[in-house]
Amino acid sequence: MNENNKELFWDATIEEVKRGFIEEGESYKCIICEEEFTKGRIYEIDSMLYDAKKATELHIEKSHGSSLEYLLGMNSTFTGISEVQRELLVLIASGLTDKEIALKIGVAHSTIRNHRFKLREKEKQARLFLAMMEIISSGTKKKIKILEKDALCDAHKTATILDDRYNITDKEKESIIKNYMDESGAVKTYPAKEKKKIIVLAEIVKNFSKGRKYSEKEINSMLKRIYEDYAIIRRALIEYGFIERTNDCSSYWIKE
Repeated sequence: MNENNKELFWDATIEEVKRGFIEEGESYKCIICEEEFTKGRIYEIDSMLYDAKKATELHIEKSHGSSLEYLLGMNSTFTGISEVQRELLVLIASGLTDKEIALKIGVAHSTIRNHRFKLREKEKQARLFLAMMEIISSGTKKKIKILEKDALCDAHKTATILDDRYNITDKEKESIIKNYMDESGAVKTYPAKEKKKIIVLAEIVKNFSKGRKYSEKEINSMLKRIYEDYAIIRRALIEYGFIERTNDCSSYWIKE
């Protein structure tokens, strides 16, 4: 995480999202997992040597497939596309013709044309919306998430749902953490309200390292130090999309 405990992903520009990383001072950072590559350093990958920028690009390809693959795999609440549209975009990106796509998914050629029309309309709406938001931000010198005396927090990009429970400000977050967690990071009382749960869970997940796999025994041991009823915390971390696990529960990791 960066110094403000914000995900780089949500503040990245369109170009940065497309390439999957940002250039920050003396380093490049993957906006998906925030792994950092230092400028001037040489990285060995698969017995080959690369500079920091190329190493970052290879990391994204190896760890996340590609920026497009990651975006298409995100919750539709964030991307605004349906499952049908997602499938179509995957096939278009693979280079198939409309006729081949129609045969593959078992629809008429005209159906693909209709989908393309709707996607084009969505693209135009998105472009106009972004233009309006940039004009407003430029004119007011303030981003839309900045309130008069506070700022809205972004939901974690792996959230399983997105609703009013994520309508959280920085001050609310600070107050809830103070009320429900002690200085060591242990949970004093597990909140009943969903919004408060999300804030507490977001703090708890910071105890785990991205890219590392944990056994069930390890994750239980770590969570038990945070809250006596570690099982309820473990289930909630999975339910809200903070952590992922294998079907046999043998391995857990931070969801990216």
